[in-house]
Amino acid sequence: MTQDQIILFTLFGLVFAALISGRWRYDLVAFTALIAGVLAGVVPAKTAFAGFGHPATLVVALVLVVSAGLTRAGVVMLITRTFVDTGRGIGAHIAMMGAVGGILSAFMNNVAALALLMPVDVASARKAGRAPGLSLMPLSFATILGGMVTLIGTPPNIIIATIREDALGESFRMFDFAPVGGVVALAGLLFVALVGWRLIPKREDEGAARDTAAYVAELIVPEDSRLVGNTMGDLYDEADKAGVALMALIRGDKRRYGAARSETLAGGDVILVEAEAEPLDEFRAALKLDFADHRRKHYLEAEKAGFTMVEAVVRTDARIRGKTVEAVGLIWRHRTALMGISRRGHRIKGPLGKAKIRAGDILLLLAPSETADEVVNWLGCLPLAERGLALTKQDHTWPAIAIFAAAVLAASIGLVDLPVALGAVLVGYVATRVLPLAEIYDHIEWPVIVLLGSMIPLGAALESSGGTELIARGLIALTAGAPAWVALLVLMVVTMTLSDVLNNTATAIVAAPVSIAMANALGASPDPFLMAVAVAASSAFLTPIGHKNNMLILGPGGYEFGDYWRMGLPLEILVIAVALPSILLVWPL
Repeated sequence: MTQDQIILFTLFGLVFAALISGRWRYDLVAFTALIAGVLAGVVPAKTAFAGFGHPATLVVALVLVVSAGLTRAGVVMLITRTFVDTGRGIGAHIAMMGAVGGILSAFMNNVAALALLMPVDVASARKAGRAPGLSLMPLSFATILGGMVTLIGTPPNIIIATIREDALGESFRMFDFAPVGGVVALAGLLFVALVGWRLIPKREDEGAARDTAAYVAELIVPEDSRLVGNTMGDLYDEADKAGVALMALIRGDKRRYGAARSETLAGGDVILVEAEAEPLDEFRAALKLDFADHRRKHYLEAEKAGFTMVEAVVRTDARIRGKTVEAVGLIWRHRTALMGISRRGHRIKGPLGKAKIRAGDILLLLAPSETADEVVNWLGCLPLAERGLALTKQDHTWPAIAIFAAAVLAASIGLVDLPVALGAVLVGYVATRVLPLAEIYDHIEWPVIVLLGSMIPLGAALESSGGTELIARGLIALTAGAPAWVALLVLMVVTMTLSDVLNNTATAIVAAPVSIAMANALGASPDPFLMAVAVAASSAFLTPIGHKNNMLILGPGGYEFGDYWRMGLPLEILVIAVALPSILLVWPL
């Protein structure tokens, strides 16, 4: 073992010990290790920061922004309302989301599949009142498992098919991976849904109810609305789905409360509702209701920079205290609309625009993204903690889906690389005003980017120094003279371990040639060994750095580095137990 190899193995050992302990932030640990590697001379200074421009790092950043765009355009809401029932138990929810994720990731890149479903799962957790960490890790694992089924589902399958063509003259076909990958995926999904999620550590703050305000708001039925001619009673199912309470129907100067259930809706009617900010916006977007009268709408449509929803508490010395939003000219001065008022249980009489604001009221405002803070300060209010509230643009739903689908298709058939495809989606979302340009960087989990950008050069240094080759030679020596199935088992275990340390693409590149050499040495067919590498390289469930999907959920799920192995270790054992006999049956030695 060379000096460089000793230093690198020591560095990796120290990194994982520090990350698993959880005493220091994972991005700081990884960046410190990178700097230490440069100072020790094992990581070239010229390429020390190449990881920050690596395709894997770009994919993670772009996926997070694209996910925000899909949420803003109402795609997440559409999927949630179609497939997700908050009345389901957590196990049934994970089974449903895992099945959808597994099927999607078989026919599209599994990173893109998670990008589409991750915001759906977070929204579902919010509705059900549970921590997203309980279901995001199962969803990530499900999309990884689904990618094993086809050639295009995951990069290791593509790499292995290419290496087979170079070595044997013929590539694996699209569904050659399905007999083994399908069985493994099904067994893994069942484990995740029935047992795995129970192994995720619960923390004291998980599942705690967020102290959010319930706003009284007025939503207006447009003249051309599909609701015209329906009754108020027809709205109750939609309201229940979104978690919105219908309070009254306002027509002219009359308010109809309980008796309004049988009242036929007409254009211009105002529906008085009570809800938290996010359910309120979902209900409005799903039914295509207006949030303000036509005069306000005229001012708002003139704003090109995009809008954000802001929650603000009225101070005793606030400019707006004792006045109405119309009196202070909120719309024409600042292009800001009042969406709702929370008065903590007290009824608000009359139209919201004419209601005198009291100290302690919480206002839900729709303000231009670039000047939202200035508006709150001008009113003399205090902003509540930022929760990333944004107005759903339901008119952009299908264009956003079309842009995303076209990019995924182009990446899947090899027209463009995945980072380029996702970059094109980002450009499309900005151009079509799905996402304001000023908000793009707010959606990126920067600690995750630092972690990934720091670890990639370290992994490359381990490979270039011969560290991975050293492991491969030891593996061949370890299995010398053993039955072929034992060599297959050891190959899977070592490949899985490498995949948890390096990324799965690098693991496949290193392990696939080794598997062919092992098969030749044993006088066996190389196909079962290549399939073993394909399954094992994709089974990176112990750490967040082994697969980009695990990196994507690290921040949104509130996970620590050491959380993954609790469900990941038994899942990897299950994968080996199911895959090994399946390989021997489908691909005889």
